Amino acid sequence: MENKAYPVPEAPQRTEEIIKKSRFICDIRRVQSRDEAKEFIALIKKEFPDARHHCSAFIAGPSQTGDMGMSDDGEPQGTAGKPMLQVLQGSGIGDIAAVVTRYFGGILLGTGGLVRAYSGAVQQGLESLKVVMKVPMRIVTLDISYAQEGLLRRMLDEFSAEIEDQTFGSGITFTLVMPSDQVENFTKTVIEETNGTAEIMIDENDIWL
Repeated sequence: MENKAYPVPEAPQRTEEIIKKSRFICDIRRVQSRDEAKEFIALIKKEFPDARHHCSAFIAGPSQTGDMGMSDDGEPQGTAGKPMLQVLQGSGIGDIAAVVTRYFGGILLGTGGLVRAYSGAVQQGLESLKVVMKVPMRIVTLDISYAQEGLLRRMLDEFSAEIEDQTFGSGITFTLVMPSDQVENFTKTVIEETNGTAEIMIDENDIWL
């Protein structure tokens, strides 16, 4: 299956609201693995050790297919972690974790009220969250003649390619990194412009930067 670019959080985000005297603090951050999510949750628990609940949800990877987890952290089952995760999935944002810290205000919210409070806290956090695109990249190795160097360098911007390494010998070997969806057209253009004299090797697997 072809990997596709997806949005991820650009920077940590914190929002807060009071619902029937209970204080809900929502922290959102980018995470790229289950371990990073656990570290983030532990960090928030350490910051607010006297809070009654630290409910959480995370998606490490694309929003619909990444590694996912959730926790009600003492709230009635299904009232916190699951609705939080559903909001994250609905956002289309990947590599994301949310922790909602609750300071109990003495008024019971009921199961429906808890679901609305926790999902609403995450939704509020997402509304002001800035995102960037995470793009699958591919490494391309290219052997060309010295006469073709100028041609290659002019092509870099057109295909959003960057030079990772270059070696000079009887010709020039360039190691390039470019978005995976640019590789096919880049290869066709190089073959056409060099009359098939360039040698191109493409790594089989994407890398994520």
